[in-house]
Amino acid sequence: MEDLRSMDCTHRSGEADRISPEAAAGYLGRLDGWTPVDGGRAIERSFAFANFHETMAFVSAVAWIAHRQDHHPDLAVGYSRVTVRFGTHSVGGLSLNDFICAARVDALL
Repeated sequence: MEDLRSMDCTHRSGEADRISPEAAAGYLGRLDGWTPVDGGRAIERSFAFANFHETMAFVSAVAWIAHRQDHHPDLAVGYSRVTVRFGTHSVGGLSLNDFICAARVDALL
């Protein structure tokens, strides 16, 4: 199976691009620390940092990935913690794009 970090997001819309719960479980097994949330319609991971500067540097890097991949997460940002959530609204659940971006975010660390 191809490394998720080397893949690029593509436009996805409709149920045909939604991945099955079994496929989602397989992709989650290739990621570190991501969990399904919202009834399996999204994946989420929290990251801890030493200070606000590191937190904001991470947020900026995530924003760059999201912009380049044209796939944008929900972010919850605190002083030393960031929670990143990916889901594909246009398919009403998870798509391959969510796992590609999650793998790219993981590679930041």
